[in-house]
Amino acid sequence: MTILLDRPAAPVKTRDTFIDVLRIAGMALVVLQHWTIPVLAYDGARLTTGNALSMPGVWVITWISQVMPLVFFAGGAANAISFRRAHGTAPAWLAVRLRRLAWPVLPLAAVWIPVPQVLAALGVPEQPLEVGSRLTGQLLWFLAVYLIAVTATPLMLRLHDRYGWLAPLALAGGAVGTDLVRFAAGLDAIGYLNILFVWLAVHQLGFLYADRRLRRPGLLAVTGFGAAALLVAFGPYPGSMIGLPGAEVSNMAPPTLAMLAVGLGQVGLATLLRPWITRLRTDRLLAWAGPRMMTVYLWHMPALFAVTGVVVVALGADTPTPGSMGWLLGWPVWFGALCLVLWPLLRGFARFEEPPALPYGKATWGTSLTAAALVGGGLLGLTCYGFAPGIAPVVSTLAIAGGLLVTTPRARL
Repeated sequence: MTILLDRPAAPVKTRDTFIDVLRIAGMALVVLQHWTIPVLAYDGARLTTGNALSMPGVWVITWISQVMPLVFFAGGAANAISFRRAHGTAPAWLAVRLRRLAWPVLPLAAVWIPVPQVLAALGVPEQPLEVGSRLTGQLLWFLAVYLIAVTATPLMLRLHDRYGWLAPLALAGGAVGTDLVRFAAGLDAIGYLNILFVWLAVHQLGFLYADRRLRRPGLLAVTGFGAAALLVAFGPYPGSMIGLPGAEVSNMAPPTLAMLAVGLGQVGLATLLRPWITRLRTDRLLAWAGPRMMTVYLWHMPALFAVTGVVVVALGADTPTPGSMGWLLGWPVWFGALCLVLWPLLRGFARFEEPPALPYGKATWGTSLTAAALVGGGLLGLTCYGFAPGIAPVVSTLAIAGGLLVTTPRARL
């Protein structure tokens, strides 16, 4: 690892186009994948959901299409740059980041808590409605985990400044130990520790990049992808970096050492391509997409379920077999319909990307960590239970709103 890193350099002083492109491209690939891979069929009672990437040999695509490692890497770089520019206290910085992260979720909840009830009253079949409500909430897992990375940023930056590359190396060691215990002892639950070890390790690489200390990206790419290939070939890991129906082990939930290895490979490959990426004329694209990125992420699955409800459930048109001529010819129509549904949602809800201009209360570690706990708990609740009818989504949304209220001024009695 030491040959990959140089001495510390001055942090990046201006906005980094490379990091912005990674964040936008990462979210675009997430949407493209979610819109492309579902295999949907409705028999009049149940909506079944399959995955086009479960076909033999297609799993290798996921080593590039599963872009969450790059999203966490770009987030780490962005958080390091933002924190060092803030010149304020860590609790105040955290409060600002919490608002930007949590505020766009509230309109999603405001729509999706009553919508299943209304649609059920209008006669929409219960099972397809339950699938859509549940999966819309599951998408929020990323925000819940990313909130952990944001909250840990002040501490992890201190460790980074003191220990440099040893910090991600220690986190990688934690991932190794976790998987050893998980697979040797059959303790699957312990694998969820890798939510911290794997994603924080990749996030920590973003700190190294922000300080211009990440060197030899080609070697990092070869090492990461090579290690992943060995782990898949000789270990208990499946080849796919996304969860597939019927698979005994998922590299994603919880993340595994193989996912970390692929993440290292992706970071190395992306950094190797940085000179070419930064020469692209992306200014107008970034200016348009940047303020809408969270809205696209939160609302692209509701758009998918709206089109699915009309085409698959109401009209009975199941999606063609992946790779067939019908699938290839129908994909542009399917994609166009999804874009048409997403567009008004984007225009209506993008305004919530920017939190309201309310003054902040006096930020302390107590208030900021309380806010983070409430928001994180609410996001976790929505991830686990979705927006299906019941009390769980209401309580989870109230927790998120409560976390945001903690950051506002408190009246003096």
